[in-house]
Amino acid sequence: MKNAHNITDRFTGSVIFTAEIQVADDAPMALRLGAATAVAIAAKADLREAYLREAYLRGADLRRADLRNADLSHADLSHADLSGANLRNADLSHADLRCADLRDADLSHADLRCADLSHADLSGADLRDADMRGADMRGAKS
Repeated sequence: MKNAHNITDRFTGSVIFTAEIQVADDAPMALRLGAATAVAIAAKADLREAYLREAYLRGADLRRADLRNADLSHADLSHADLSGANLRNADLSHADLRCADLRDADLSHADLRCADLSHADLSGADLRDADMRGADMRGAKS
């Protein structure tokens, strides 16, 4: 069934994008948010400061996405392609970034506390002033 799902600004709560998504009425919020984010990215929507907490984005194509200041805490971004993405000041605390492609991503000032970055590719990524306390970096490539 087709449903509308809003992506909101993490600071103001205002709607920044509305996506028509094909999901079951009882689908978990994480899945609905992930599907809406995929539609927004495809539409080249401005997702700066988006509230994407707990979004299911496993394997998502987020190349060169502008996610500055976005809340992606607790999101599943495992196997996602975030190469060249702007994640400056993003909240990625407790995010699952296992095997994610973060080549040349801007993660400066990002909150990566307790994030799982195991086996992620961080080649060329800007990690200046990122908070990486408790992050799992086992097997990560830099």
